[in-house]
Amino acid sequence: MTIKPIKTGRDYRKALKEIDNLWDAKPNTSMGDRLDVLVTLVEAYEQKHYKVDPPDPIEAIKFRMEQLDLKPSDLAKILGGRSRVSEVLNKKRKLTVEMMRSLRKHLAIPAESLLA
Repeated sequence: MTIKPIKTGRDYRKALKEIDNLWDAKPNTSMGDRLDVLVTLVEAYEQKHYKVDPPDPIEAIKFRMEQLDLKPSDLAKILGGRSRVSEVLNKKRKLTVEMMRSLRKHLAIPAESLLA
């Protein structure tokens, strides 16, 4: 098994192609182990070169509302009233720490998404 660090775009594309070929490899086999190592190397390369910033907190809330089929009025108890929901969703009021905690607890929105 000759695997080397991914340093260039060419190395990256080559690793992705090999991962595609190994995708159905069984765990705990030499091919499965090779796949695991390549995936780890690709993830490290992507984190360094293709960093994805967390979403805007309000967009994260709206996305979660859509997923759960919630209306703004459904957030009144979570954020402290209908007018506060409107202000937050229209970006006229910033989220407080308590609001973030409540959103995380009740809607399972990751804290990283709310802190941006």
